[in-house]
Amino acid sequence: MEKAVVSLSGGIDSSTLLHWAMRRYNVVALTFDYGSKHAEREQAAAKEIAALAGAEHILTRLPFVNELFKSDLLQSGGEIPEGHYENSSMKSTVVPFRNGIMLSIAAGFAESVGAATVLYAAHAGDHAIYPDCRPEFLKAMSEAARAGTYMNVKIEDPFVDLHKKDIVLLGHELRVPFEITYSCYKGGSLHCGRCGTCVERREAFRLAGVHDPTKYAG
Repeated sequence: MEKAVVSLSGGIDSSTLLHWAMRRYNVVALTFDYGSKHAEREQAAAKEIAALAGAEHILTRLPFVNELFKSDLLQSGGEIPEGHYENSSMKSTVVPFRNGIMLSIAAGFAESVGAATVLYAAHAGDHAIYPDCRPEFLKAMSEAARAGTYMNVKIEDPFVDLHKKDIVLLGHELRVPFEITYSCYKGGSLHCGRCGTCVERREAFRLAGVHDPTKYAG
């Protein structure tokens, strides 16, 4: 079976992608610690989800992101705004070119472990505020990875045209343990229920008609 690297954050999207990929590839899950406020919770979720799925899991640390970049999502940044995921206020949580950096590392790692494919869980709801989740960006990154590796590593985004509710429906079908996944940007022991990712998470389960097992603080 062909090997693939899955970028796994521990949230709903990447966890569903991992389960989708496990049916098609020999998967290595790669998680990045870039100094976000919810890093500890995300990484614990990613580790457990990968273990339950039977996938090899690797954590790599990128301390320079928190040190050099400006974003309220980072430990070095300000307060996390509350409101809908697509509100302009959520732009303060964008980490500049984060996904470009991560996908570049994933492409180099993929070639190093003999994997010709990198899988990334960008979806249609990300397009509004995240320039490095848009189809034109992902197409350009894939072309760069192909041109810059001997194995012509390709970066694929199978969920790029799906909305969050569609991913929840797919994850439900694949029996993803949603209760383990973590999304909240504030990084508390419970999802806050008010930040953009929590609002989007609640909305996705409601629109999908799937039970939301998440415990929210508010």
